[in-house]
Amino acid sequence: MTAFNDESGTGDALRRALGVNRRRFLSTCTAVAAGAIAAPVVGASPALAQDRGRGHDHDHGRGHVLVPPGKRGIILYTVRDATARDPLASDLPSGFREVFKQLARHGYRQVEFAGYGQHANAPGGANLGTVAGAKLLRSWLDDYGLRAQGNHGFIPPSWPLTSADVDTFKLNLEIANILGMDHMGTGGDPTGSAYPADWDVAADKWNALGRIARREGIKLYTHNHDSAYGFLLDGGPLDAQGRPTRSSGIRKLEYFLKATDPKLVWLEMDIFWAHVAQYKFHTYTAHDGSTREKVFDPAGLVARNNKRYPLFHAKDGVVSTTNGMGYDMVPFGTGVIDYTTFFSRVGERNYHNPMVEDDNSPSATDPAQSLREAKISYDNLAALRARRR
Repeated sequence: MTAFNDESGTGDALRRALGVNRRRFLSTCTAVAAGAIAAPVVGASPALAQDRGRGHDHDHGRGHVLVPPGKRGIILYTVRDATARDPLASDLPSGFREVFKQLARHGYRQVEFAGYGQHANAPGGANLGTVAGAKLLRSWLDDYGLRAQGNHGFIPPSWPLTSADVDTFKLNLEIANILGMDHMGTGGDPTGSAYPADWDVAADKWNALGRIARREGIKLYTHNHDSAYGFLLDGGPLDAQGRPTRSSGIRKLEYFLKATDPKLVWLEMDIFWAHVAQYKFHTYTAHDGSTREKVFDPAGLVARNNKRYPLFHAKDGVVSTTNGMGYDMVPFGTGVIDYTTFFSRVGERNYHNPMVEDDNSPSATDPAQSLREAKISYDNLAALRARRR
């Protein structure tokens, strides 16, 4: 089976938009189709990630810088072993203050938090998720020329909201303001459901939370994994619980975008997981029972909703033939996801805030690995140039 029927011309239009040649496009599509029953072919890029064509800082002939220096960031989850390291037991950077210093040396100018915990022996103690702790963190950020741009923090589990949850949420907003953040969010999807009714509830909740955040001057964002870009079950025969079993082809997070107020709710696209979704969710069963193909285009979704995506997670991947996702995560710039094309297509380079991430950077046997790979990722992010036309 060929992955995408190109007779309608839709494939050619997408191929041109992605800037790839027809042979590579069709071979990639075939690899995706094979991936529905087996893993992708080694050496071929799964889904639509293509050759990256990277430039270098000194290569002025390659066009403008795609990620300006002030927009180069990292989520601290990537170096969580370093912030959690005991400074009394290691000469390596340990705790937030020393990690900030090292990241600034690498060239980073922005960070995204993944909570405010560190080793108890580091300056400030274990928990800096307080007003006093935030003031200390802010002083260190300022010392090293860094800006906090977000946090994967507290989103109330209750709905309707309890007063206790609202109080905790407001405390987190206060901390975000002390740290100088424009955005505050979470690392999870709004809901794990496949049904519109549950996404409607999630939209109501996020609109309410976004309204609270807006009053504090903060933009509230949610973060995606691959399942959020799967297809809604919104029609066809009902199952034994009275739930729909087939799809109109609308993706869950696209539905959420339309159900939420663009003045209250924003999104952070994890570009790696969006490409995993592209690999996994390219066919659906329509209401009439037919199987239909629909390519997910992450950059296209952002371009259509550009101001809704102020932040990205920029993580890379190499082809995987075994894990069912199409990719294994690697340091930014060492994989096959085409970030030159992605950033060129979405544009708005002075608006978006890409945060480098690699879940696998911490190592049990190489304690210096995560900060070393953070430097590799920074250099590759800085090297991205628009292709000359």
